[in-house]
Amino acid sequence: MFRAQSRHSDAREAVIAGRDHTLAHMEQYAAEDDSLASAREAGQRADARPVSPAAGAALRFLAAAIGARAVVEVGTGCGSSGLWLLRGMRPDAILTTVDVVPEYQEAARSAFRRAGFPANRTRLIHGRALEVLPRLTDGAYDLVFADAVKTEYPDYLTEALRLLRPGGVAVFNHALEASPFDDGPLSAPGPETAAIRETGRLVREDERLVPLLLPVGEGLLAAIRDPDAA
Repeated sequence: MFRAQSRHSDAREAVIAGRDHTLAHMEQYAAEDDSLASAREAGQRADARPVSPAAGAALRFLAAAIGARAVVEVGTGCGSSGLWLLRGMRPDAILTTVDVVPEYQEAARSAFRRAGFPANRTRLIHGRALEVLPRLTDGAYDLVFADAVKTEYPDYLTEALRLLRPGGVAVFNHALEASPFDDGPLSAPGPETAAIRETGRLVREDERLVPLLLPVGEGLLAAIRDPDAA
């Protein structure tokens, strides 16, 4: 038993070390300006767990790649991820962002304003995501980014599939937290890890989706809604 635990620990440490080295290199391609750095630092002070620069750059890339005009963000935080998304979206695009913490949204509003985005480019909605998302229009969004209550991720996926147009993209943060290397040989995953893993399983098994796990930041699970799928 001890030898098995030791092998498991060594494998986990090797994976983490390699991942950390790779992520440090990737951050070189995701330079922050003052607005982005200020929003991320505000999120860290508020314990809002902002996305890393590399994860933010990936969000900007995805939004730009699909020419996003309408994006839903679940979990406003202090505006860091929202800024990255806005910078990838089209000039006339609107970001709808949902959070239960009004102080976070006020910080985000200030961050958007300081970065030069007019008020009509963002729609900040205060409330629980699973109460707000059902009120949004079916098939009207190009991208849905979820970074909020992890135990609700499978429900966010259900809502995202309804909200996304064909060819739209769903993205879930913290996907690497569900790595099996984080399990001890005798431990069961907690509810958050179990929910993230369930979301990954649902994405992989849904024939309407084309999935990809991006090992940036804390991991981004992305899935394109196949425009040719029924």
